[in-house]
Amino acid sequence: MYDERLVTPMRQELTSLGITELRTPEEVDAKLGKKEGTTLVVVNSVCGCAARNARPAVAEALKHSAKPDSLTTVFAGMEKDAVSRARSYFIGYGPSSPQIALLKDGDVVFMLERHNIEGRSAGEIAHDLTAAFDKYCGATAAA
Repeated sequence: MYDERLVTPMRQELTSLGITELRTPEEVDAKLGKKEGTTLVVVNSVCGCAARNARPAVAEALKHSAKPDSLTTVFAGMEKDAVSRARSYFIGYGPSSPQIALLKDGDVVFMLERHNIEGRSAGEIAHDLTAAFDKYCGATAAA
């Protein structure tokens, strides 16, 4: 566990965008257990690639016209049970932090793992996210 004083600004980078933080397994199940619509899940982290790449990419991608129905985040290294529960929905993917998943009707349809984030610019990652949003979110998304 990290010092909450260190983590709070990192949490706020996402929650200030309207992303709901999930801190308990019950909160995770209430959001991710719904099998309808699209949900973005950001596994936040204190690492440099979360600060330099993942969080800024999410902020940029959320300016796009197509967006997921629900925006959520869990924090790796903090609420371990909530993070573990969120990852249990990422069938076929191992734990990674940071990690950004897009679920549609309860299934992972797009995933960015640390190796897809580290060493890339926030703009490149945002482009990947907005392409996924265009494909899976909104009225024009593929059925």
